[in-house]
Amino acid sequence: MQLDRRALLGGAALAFSAASAAQAQTTPAPASTAPAAPEVVDLWAGAPPAAGKGKGGDEVVLQDGSHDGSVTNVMRPRMRVFRAPKPNGTGVIVVAGGGYRRINIRNTSEAMARWLNIMGVTAFVLYYRMPVDGWAPEAPLQDMQRAVRLVRARAAEFAVDPAKIGAVGASAGGHLVGMEASRADEAFYAPVDEADKVSARPDFCGLIYPVITLKPPFDNTQTRRMMAGENPTAAQSAAMSVETHVDGKTPPTFLAQCTDDAISAIDNSLIMYQALRAAKAPVELHVFEQGGHSFNMGVPGGPTSAWPGLFAAWAKSHGFFGGKAVAARASQGD
Repeated sequence: MQLDRRALLGGAALAFSAASAAQAQTTPAPASTAPAAPEVVDLWAGAPPAAGKGKGGDEVVLQDGSHDGSVTNVMRPRMRVFRAPKPNGTGVIVVAGGGYRRINIRNTSEAMARWLNIMGVTAFVLYYRMPVDGWAPEAPLQDMQRAVRLVRARAAEFAVDPAKIGAVGASAGGHLVGMEASRADEAFYAPVDEADKVSARPDFCGLIYPVITLKPPFDNTQTRRMMAGENPTAAQSAAMSVETHVDGKTPPTFLAQCTDDAISAIDNSLIMYQALRAAKAPVELHVFEQGGHSFNMGVPGGPTSAWPGLFAAWAKSHGFFGGKAVAARASQGD
């Protein structure tokens, strides 16, 4: 059965409208009963694992146009927890990009987290360390791996099912989520507590305008420069390329990207799609003709505004956004 994109988009829009209407009709609550600010969960009880030293000093919040609300110099790896008003048991770690030079929190992470809340999903916005701030390339991988483990180990506290923990990443965040999904069995740090005994593999992934490969000829990205170096060897590029590590254990993956993406070529999603197909790992790909890069939750009125509804339908078909998983049907032919 083919999914009607307009219907999916309409459904997402109705969800937003219904939530907004309900909020507008509610008498403002006293300050004492107002929704609490997102809680903060530190990834590490003490200093994070050794992976460079970082620059030190305070975290910086940018205020410069399209980067407004982004952060740099993350010295305190953490998650901000956005709890769903009506949780459906699914948790998603939200990982924004920025070329491993900054994290686009306001326009990407927070917008996605609040949309996930409307879908009944508890969201965890990740603040991870970056090479530009003096950390080694392993640092963001350590933080990502630890984040998945913490959410799973503390699932009861967050009212999520430990078997329904996903991760959604955009741009360089898509690279980080992809690396975690395909390299979850690798030990990027020595265990520090009981949480490190649980699996670090997400149960499903969304990769939105992702950087996947750091290999030529698609290696002209900040992600490649930050994670593999200015003049990497073929082995170094391959080690930090997601598709190199894909196998049959890679979780179900949703991909969305635009043909006219000038930052991360559409070939990234195509390469990932082919790698997952070859490994017989579940995958769904949506390619939009126009929309460029960093379309976040979709440009209103444009084709990319369909991706949240498509992602929700895909996640629901796997049983992650409520409902039951739908078994794949073999083609009957004529």
